[in-house]
Formats: sequence, C-alpha cells, structure tokens
Amino acid sequence: MMSAKLWAPALTACALATSIALVGCSKDPKEGQQAGAQQQMPPTEVGVLVAQPQNVEQSVELSGRTTAFEISEVRPQATGVVLKRLFNEGSYVREGQALYEIDSSTNRATVDNARAAIARAEANLGVLRVKEGRYRQLVGTNAISKQEYDDIVAQVKLAEADLNANRAILRNAEINLGYSTVRAPISGQTNRSSITAGALVTANQAEPLVTIQRLDPIYVDINQSSAELLRLRQQLSKGDLNSSNNTRVKLKLEDGSVYPVEGRLAFSDASVNPETGTVTLRAVFPNKDHLLLPGMFATAQIVQGEIPNAYLIPQAALTRTPTGQAVAMLVNAKGQVESRNVTTVGTQGQNWIVTAGLNPGDKVIVDGIAKVKPEQPVVAKPYQPQAAAPQGAAQQAAPQAGAASKANDAKQAEPKPAAKS
Repeated sequence: MMSAKLWAPALTACALATSIALVGCSKDPKEGQQAGAQQQMPPTEVGVLVAQPQNVEQSVELSGRTTAFEISEVRPQATGVVLKRLFNEGSYVREGQALYEIDSSTNRATVDNARAAIARAEANLGVLRVKEGRYRQLVGTNAISKQEYDDIVAQVKLAEADLNANRAILRNAEINLGYSTVRAPISGQTNRSSITAGALVTANQAEPLVTIQRLDPIYVDINQSSAELLRLRQQLSKGDLNSSNNTRVKLKLEDGSVYPVEGRLAFSDASVNPETGTVTLRAVFPNKDHLLLPGMFATAQIVQGEIPNAYLIPQAALTRTPTGQAVAMLVNAKGQVESRNVTTVGTQGQNWIVTAGLNPGDKVIVDGIAKVKPEQPVVAKPYQPQAAAPQGAAQQAAPQAGAASKANDAKQAEPKPAAKS
C-alpha cells in the first residue's frame, strides 16, 4: 500500500488543474459584471446645504483707538503762590469743583481799592446832582447864566461816567479774585497734578496744572482706507449694495473680548489724510464702568450696507484654485457631484458671502467635500452643523483620557498568573 507522503503531491496537482479548467470554462460576461458590481463600494454620503438667497449685511472690521469724549487742560488765570490742592489725583471731579487755591492777597486788595473808588465817585456825583438842582431853579429866574447851568449838567454826566467806570473796575477785580480758586471746567477723571502747594504759577502759563478727561461716553477714532471707501461708494452707485441707515458699531478689545455695549457712528471726516491715505470715522460708546481708557487699541465692526440676494455658505464648503477662484461642489438632479465657480465678497462669521454662481435650491456639499470628485454619484443628506465643544470641557477631557490610557497600559503590563497544569 502506497504511503500518505506519496499521495499528497499528486492530490495537490490534481486540485490545481481542476481549478484552472473551471476558470477557463467560465466565459459568461454577465457573471463578470455581477462580480465587478459586488466589488464596487456604495455611494458616498455627503452633507448638503440648500442655498437660499437673502439680504446680507456687509460689515467691515477697522482698527482704531479710544479717545476721551472731552479733554480740559486746566491752567491758572491768576498769578500767585498755590496754597492748597483741593482734590485727590486720579479722582473724579465735577464741573465747578475747586481744585487749587492760589494766594489772593493782591487780588483782594485790588477789589478793596475798586470799592473805595466807587464810594468816592458816588459821593462826588451826589454833590454835583444837588448843585445841578439848585442851578436849575436859579436859571429859571435868570439869577445865573445859561452857561453856568450847562457846565454843571456836564459835570454831573462826567461823574456818572466815572462811577460806571469804577464799577467795571470792581467787577474785573472780583473776577480776578475768583480766579484765585481754580475750578474744574468739566466733569471727568483727573490725572497727575503737575504742581504742589508752594509753587508759583502765572496767569495763562503753558504748562497745565492738571488734565481732566471725560470718559463716559468715550470716542473710538477709526481709520478706513480711501480705496475701500471709494469701492463702497461705487457699489452703492451701481446698486450692488443697498444703503444702510444702521449706524451701530461693535467693538473688539485688545485681549480679544467683545465690548458688551454697542456704539453708534457719530462722525465721518470729509477729507483724506495725505500721509496715511485714510479717512477718520468716529464712534461713540457708553463707558459707565470706565472699562475703556483713552489710548486703547480696539477693532471696530461697522455695518456699511446690505447685499441683496446673497448666499451665506460655510467656509468649509468652498475651495480655491491656484489662481484664487472660489469653487463649490454641488449635488445635481442626477445625484452626481458638480463643480461650479462662485464669487465671494467677504465673510460673515464662519460663512462666505456668495453673490454669483449659485441658484436658489442648489445643494451645496459641506460635509464630505474632500471625499468626492466631479461626476461621482453620492447620497445627499441635510448638513448638520456641529456645535463646538467648550474649551474647558476639552481641557478636562484630555487629562481624563490620558489617565484612562495610562490605566489600560498598566493593566496590560500586569503579569498574568501561570496556568495550572
């Protein structure tokens, strides 16, 4: 009897020959097509957004700096030695509040001298008026000449003029005496005082004693390029952009946070700065808590107009060619992918503003755009935006995931007990 070792090679050769013969005999094309269909993958599922036209606000982000609503550099209007400073540096002062007290001895003496001059002028006028009354009676009886009466009348008028002049001198002296107390011309926040008690100051000196700034409300001066302003006006004239009466302005601070209160556009410069090529816009913001301080850098978002019949398409849905042309992938009526060039004019949040290339009802591929190509059959499903996970939750999840991974590694590294025989 032949051994199993001799039979094994013979059986293997026979099986191989039989397989080759069966494959050669199977020449039916239908069976080949069925086999190819079984090997094909199912159509790719994509998330689509149905394009719907709408009126979209066109806004622009411009850099700017905060400026105090009112600024007053307080200077003395009287000469003398400063006796007291009557406010705390950096504190809030109200209009009319006393800030400094200047030595008023000279001004007070001037006031007293003016009052004495008035008293003398009044006495002299009284004597002349009595004399004028007597002369009036005498001239009626021809006891004195008409010339003498005219002279006394002229003296009375001169005395009245002298009295009025002395009264004006008194008022001026009293004003100068009032300047001995330096008062706040506006309400606002004070900065550092430039002088102390004992310093000599002069009227209308160049250096201010202190500067007061009104911070509520506060200005934000924004610079817009003249080229962008020209483009905006051309769009308005062509009808590509509707004029907007919306003057609301949003503000983003230096740390990236958004200022909680909206401002309003209050002023637009009528000329272009030749050095920078920009036009200055000025917005007014409430600043009750004095969060904004003069000199801060900020970014302002201004609504400049409204684009009619535009489309908001997520940024992930558009790609760019090497020449910069924006391209969108659509699902046509045959269920196939179609490539189409579109025109964008800016962004709004996480969306592109598309003004040309799309039609109402077009199905724009958003999810799965990297897995498809033109003329490829796909299965379209409504696009579901994914909410971004909170940053804190992501930070907490990372340590937990790391701890779980370490625990699994430690568990796998534990030695297994030997099997009992």
